[in-house]
Amino acid sequence: MFSKLKKKILLSLIIAAIVYLTFTIYADYQKVISAFGEFNWMLLPILLFLSLLNYFTRFFKWDYYLSVINVKIKKLDSLSIFMSGLIMSITPGKIGELLKSYLVKEVTNDPISKTAPVIFAERITDFLSLLLIAIIGAYTFDYGLKLALGITAFFIILIYIISNKKISLSILNYLERFSFITKYLTNIHHAYESSYQLLRPLPLLTMTIVSLIAWLFECLGYHLILLNFDINFGFLWASFSYAFATIIGALSMLPGGLGVTEGSLTYLLVKKGVANNIAVTTTFIVRVVTLWFAVLVGIISVSFYQKRFGKITIDTVNNL
Repeated sequence: MFSKLKKKILLSLIIAAIVYLTFTIYADYQKVISAFGEFNWMLLPILLFLSLLNYFTRFFKWDYYLSVINVKIKKLDSLSIFMSGLIMSITPGKIGELLKSYLVKEVTNDPISKTAPVIFAERITDFLSLLLIAIIGAYTFDYGLKLALGITAFFIILIYIISNKKISLSILNYLERFSFITKYLTNIHHAYESSYQLLRPLPLLTMTIVSLIAWLFECLGYHLILLNFDINFGFLWASFSYAFATIIGALSMLPGGLGVTEGSLTYLLVKKGVANNIAVTTTFIVRVVTLWFAVLVGIISVSFYQKRFGKITIDTVNNL
């Protein structure tokens, strides 16, 4: 399985290389190289630390959700699984993080259908926290407000449907009419029960706040990168542009939002009058210390997981 995972990562790296080469050509290769010379590399450990704070804060959310659905697991095992899931950051919409549910099953024997909704709830609260930042920024800077509100409305409706058992059970009862779904009904009901518990008002509100704190760490990292290049539009603008670009990238369903997130970050800077080469350079740096650092942490964590629990042999991951 790990060899297949390596192939997926290699493919994503090739796609990233093509994307970044395109951006470099757009911004003038020589000017981009020159711009990297302006970066204070002493800042790198701080940026990586802020990303780690993001991961550990989100781990708290993951571990809390497991407790909500009564999954009994040691903290160290839970952390190992969560960090291993970061290797899937370069899958479309991070859907590949379903790997975590399989790893939980390997350790606790809890069915995947029970824990998969945790990944769904993680993404929901991530989106809500990023949308909150985006809406405040969009209103303040008069950019993208309708889009941010539209996406927010979609998630609110989705949460309402899941939180309303009468509506949800009616939908599930309707699905029972289709024979090809019948064999999955037990798993679907397990998944729904978990989703219902995870998206109740108190867990939803508290974990959205936790998500907000987590993502603000990476927003701060982006702000520090901009300050390094004497770009100071304020922490709110940096947070807005980072959140907005992350949302657009996730909605594109491209691996890691490659190309779309980078394009959005670059465009928002150029629109503010920043030189193309500086805009591209700052974008490259923030993606290295967030997306690609997460993948690296994931690779290391998977290696440690396999040393503790044995090789991951599932072919299922090939489809994640």
